[in-house]
Amino acid sequence: MPTKSRPVAKAKVKIKRNDMVVVIAGRDKGPKPHRVLRVLADKGRVLVEGVGIVKKHVKPNPQRNIKGGIAEQELPIHISNVMLVDGEGNKTRVGKRLEGERLFRYSKASGNLIPEKK
Repeated sequence: MPTKSRPVAKAKVKIKRNDMVVVIAGRDKGPKPHRVLRVLADKGRVLVEGVGIVKKHVKPNPQRNIKGGIAEQELPIHISNVMLVDGEGNKTRVGKRLEGERLFRYSKASGNLIPEKK
């Protein structure tokens, strides 16, 4: 008999789009920083440029101008497997600090503010 699934609690995401992150776990882990393409907050995952590459077989679709073949795409990875890189190039945890009337993110490793990117 099927059971009702409970709604998943939305995690507090401290990583934003266009942030530079380092993968700390999984098959793509290493010291090289990568850019975050998309944050899936409801699933607790992030899409990181050049990480989690898989090959997907694509059928041609002339209506959408899609050529057929084998395409490479990134898969989302869990947000706990990445760490933010601060301005100095160190991986760090993220905190929030009230400066004036605004909340800013800051690096817990160096204490410096993390600049907002547009």
